[in-house]
Amino acid sequence: MPLTPLGLIFYTAAFAGCLALTVRRPVYGLAALLACLPIAVASSVSGTTITLPKVLLLAVLTGSLPRLRLLARMRAARPMFVAFGVMVTAIILTLVPSTYHANTLRETAKWIEYGLLFAVVLLNHRGTSGEIAPARDDAVLRGAIFASILVVCVSALAQELIGSPWQIVLRGAPATRIAGVLEGPNQLAAYLEVAIATVLAWNLRAPTTAGRWLLAVAACTLVLTFSRAGIACAALAVAVILAFDRERPREVLPALAGACCGGAGVAAWWITAPQLWHQRAITWAYSGGLGDRSELWRAALFFFRHHPLLGIGAGNYELELPRAGVYGVRTHANNWCLQALAEGGIVLFAATIGWIATTFASLARDARRSPWRLAALAASVALVVHQCADYLVFYPKVAEPWIALIALGML
Repeated sequence: MPLTPLGLIFYTAAFAGCLALTVRRPVYGLAALLACLPIAVASSVSGTTITLPKVLLLAVLTGSLPRLRLLARMRAARPMFVAFGVMVTAIILTLVPSTYHANTLRETAKWIEYGLLFAVVLLNHRGTSGEIAPARDDAVLRGAIFASILVVCVSALAQELIGSPWQIVLRGAPATRIAGVLEGPNQLAAYLEVAIATVLAWNLRAPTTAGRWLLAVAACTLVLTFSRAGIACAALAVAVILAFDRERPREVLPALAGACCGGAGVAAWWITAPQLWHQRAITWAYSGGLGDRSELWRAALFFFRHHPLLGIGAGNYELELPRAGVYGVRTHANNWCLQALAEGGIVLFAATIGWIATTFASLARDARRSPWRLAALAASVALVVHQCADYLVFYPKVAEPWIALIALGML
């Protein structure tokens, strides 16, 4: 929706409040930012979008300016800064073949935003001294992130009652797929992979009743997205965590219980979907424009074969699909690496692989150093594997919680 005077007042107040929190105590501003990452509250102005996370990121960044020098001391994070720089450079280079330059600039700005978020999390988790944050700061951040996860889950579960624009076919009838405040069920599933990894890693280190309940709710919500890749990759994240930390294996039981509750919901849809569709005379509209993975992957390879060095331009894939013989479809390649090959050729593909490899190399060393680090490693494994079937870093509501977790894991 367009920016209104009321919206401007809201964003201004959010900026001022978050800036004041950051100046008072850095971890408070960071907690506010992390809590709002999956909640857009978006407005459009002059061809771009203003969101609440962008406003809060700018506020925390402004409050962090006096501490920018501390980044030079964080040697462990230097490879990640280089990886972000390489990604941004590779995307900028795709302006050369790009037809839709505004889309390419949008992707460039997005990765700059991701890099700034990474830096802001590092700076404000370290506080004003540059030393590792005390346990009470971890508790503040953990509480903010857990509250955010709960809000996302409740918003999604509510759609089981109020309805959702997303459906899946069960026995020839549509059943509801939930997405909540995320852009779609697959995006919600990816977000919940990060969430489940974070909650479980902390439950293994410092178990609480609230953490166990949240883990169960998140697992239940995940199953009701009907995202097979999301469910499988969340299980992979759990397996990675247990491979490094087996001290309290029973802490996985709440996730299993929640998954069973979600499975009961799936079974209920399987039984009742045909009857509900008939009784309520539901109009089931085809959600066109998404295509199928086989044709999307073929299109990506088509673009790569014809533009092997720099691709067709970042952000151009969905608009150039007719050139590959795919009509009536406007979406992504549903594969991160194929998306990179299509839009940025060998250059962007190499930058993407470099970013992924740097992430794993930075986190895999001493994975048990902290729950943040273990959660970041598990979430990274899950999301990288998931993006063989979906392109998820395009969505800030998925990418930014992941990148923030990676930054927390660097300390």
